[in-house]
Amino acid sequence: MKFEGTDHYVATSELQLAVNAAITLQRPLLIKGEPGTGKTMLAEQVAAGLGKKLLRWHIKSTTKAQQGLYEYDAVSRLRDSQLGDERVHDISNYIKQGMLWQAFAADEQVVLLIDEIDKADIEFPNDLLVELDQMEFFVYETGERIKAKHRPIIIITSNNEKELPDAFLRRCFFHYINFPDQDTMKKIVDVHYPDIQQLLVREAMEVFFQVRDINGLKKKPSTSELIDWLKLLLSDEVSRETLLNRDPTQAMPPLYGALLKNEQDLHMLQRLAFMARREQR
Repeated sequence: MKFEGTDHYVATSELQLAVNAAITLQRPLLIKGEPGTGKTMLAEQVAAGLGKKLLRWHIKSTTKAQQGLYEYDAVSRLRDSQLGDERVHDISNYIKQGMLWQAFAADEQVVLLIDEIDKADIEFPNDLLVELDQMEFFVYETGERIKAKHRPIIIITSNNEKELPDAFLRRCFFHYINFPDQDTMKKIVDVHYPDIQQLLVREAMEVFFQVRDINGLKKKPSTSELIDWLKLLLSDEVSRETLLNRDPTQAMPPLYGALLKNEQDLHMLQRLAFMARREQR
């Protein structure tokens, strides 16, 4: 069984190759790319395309690797012991399975998403080396060893906020999702809006890529922001002629708040509009 994309996700041939290579090698697939290029959605669509259950482990700055294995609630056990609860005699009642444990214990192979691993502490990836490599771990409180019944398909995303350790990278298959070219972007738009007017898409994408090409933008608009912008253009019934005949001295595209996400980039476009007006005098 191979991943070939889905009706709801446009996967390039290079991305399909990376997914299938990671599955063949039985290694985690490490995905990097600009925010908004579909890294998280990839895991969802791999699970859908292969007909497998998806488990999501969303990483925060406070997440510890141990939480992916299990957590022991000693406070609850102490409270129950003070209340004379019979549950205290079985320590397993106070152990909460993490996402890795759930993936290992599943009766069928699952897809496990470890989302935005670079948000965690720098030691987080190192603390999972053995578990991801050998697909097993030890529960000290109960003395049991948990081994994966079926090796899960693991997809790990990173926004490159911090460098990942070499020992961790060595255990992964790596793929960088390049920003889509115009042809690929059109296919993505068609997936989301199959009945959209193609002339509107052409003019909207022209404006979108012009904005992305401006040097010095703090945050270039991404694929997801183009989709949001098109949705607004459709809901406000902005015509293709409005985009085609847009005054270049105004610089700001209609409903620009869907594309620009900070005041620095907004001020930059306003300065460019001011300079364009001066040149036309």
